[in-house]
Amino acid sequence: MADRYLRLTGTAPGRFLTRRLGLPQPAALTRWSAERPALDGGLLHLTAGRSALDLAPVLARTGIGPAGSGRTERAADAPAAVVLDATGVRDVEALAAVHAALHPVVRSVASSGRVVVLGAPLDPADHHQAAAQQALEGFTRSLGKEIGRGRTVNLVRLTDAAAAESTLRFLLSPKSAYVSGQVIEVGAAREASAADREPTDADQDRPLSGRTALVTGAARGIGEAVAETLARDGARVVVLDVPQAEQDARRVAERLGGTALLLDMTFADAGARIAEALPDGLDLLIHNAGITRDRRLVNMPAERWISVLEVNLASVLRTTDALLKDGALKRGGRIVATASIAGLAGNAGQTNYGASKAGVVGLVRSLAPRALDEHGVTVNAVAPGFIETKMTAAVPLFIREAGRRMNSLAQGGLPADVAETTAWLAHPASGAVNGQVVRVCGQSLLGA
Repeated sequence: MADRYLRLTGTAPGRFLTRRLGLPQPAALTRWSAERPALDGGLLHLTAGRSALDLAPVLARTGIGPAGSGRTERAADAPAAVVLDATGVRDVEALAAVHAALHPVVRSVASSGRVVVLGAPLDPADHHQAAAQQALEGFTRSLGKEIGRGRTVNLVRLTDAAAAESTLRFLLSPKSAYVSGQVIEVGAAREASAADREPTDADQDRPLSGRTALVTGAARGIGEAVAETLARDGARVVVLDVPQAEQDARRVAERLGGTALLLDMTFADAGARIAEALPDGLDLLIHNAGITRDRRLVNMPAERWISVLEVNLASVLRTTDALLKDGALKRGGRIVATASIAGLAGNAGQTNYGASKAGVVGLVRSLAPRALDEHGVTVNAVAPGFIETKMTAAVPLFIREAGRRMNSLAQGGLPADVAETTAWLAHPASGAVNGQVVRVCGQSLLGA
């Protein structure tokens, strides 16, 4: 459904009226397209404190040139992105360098621009360093809520610049338009297998070539967008949905050059059936299928509770266990599950849905280190906020408008925003990103 308020604020009368009334003023976001694959402008690299990171080679490969070398005449005055290396901040006094670095430039960042703060892991043996680095989280999230004009602010904790390259490419691109206020931890680089080596320049546009991706609930909505984006990146996509969605599933599969797999994920043997249908195994397991059966707890019968927990959580656990145990998911593979901000912040009338999505978060955090050590597979989750789909279009007007405006970008996201985030986590070079739950919510004002 069209966001008429967003269109209104894009006009001169609309800007004047909303400014006078103190209403939200969302900016149209710059999203990825084949015609516009990179941000329009230059990159400003700043440092607060001493840093041991060698960022220059990595930043040079993000597709954004140094500030002043962008494609517009305004690039020198309005950088498309600012990267602040604050990994060397180890005490409260050093935080002054964060203010000194960003204070003069933050206002000049271009519309739909990016601010990425780089921090270090918290040192359990040094509470001064831990305090200063934790302070960066509050700083980043606060700045994200005040920067405006469609600009995003994120924090990346890292020790190895090379291991964070896929993450920086994503955050410094139009693909991350609806990801803001996030704290992403990137582990140290590990020895790459043939399956997860960084693509060469020749195949950077299709990094998933040769990989098989299974996307559940892919016949429509967010799942369809995820399947489309993975296919764009070169994956052979298997579109899984329930038999009742056969027509839509086959339509999507045919359009993407993939195959349809009709299966109810709640079947006890769903994992075995998937393994049988894919005798050569799979590389990417995307758990997107989910349902809602909303009602306040006092009015919720047991069957509504059970059905949501079974589809959204139990089937994910059961199928994941089976595919890992059978070795159907190859080494160097990726598991990306769909959580929700309802599981992080809660939502009235959704105790069943919130419980199921919080359960997905628990699954990711517990399974991620073991899956990587034992199977060579990473496990992460995306947590969408208000996304413009047929489901949200059916929400009553005032509730829908509240959902759209209650985030730092003051607008709803698109299925493509969730899909792009999933594709980043599925990327061959994202092996150091593990156990992360990344909200795709425009930095929702609800929850952490």
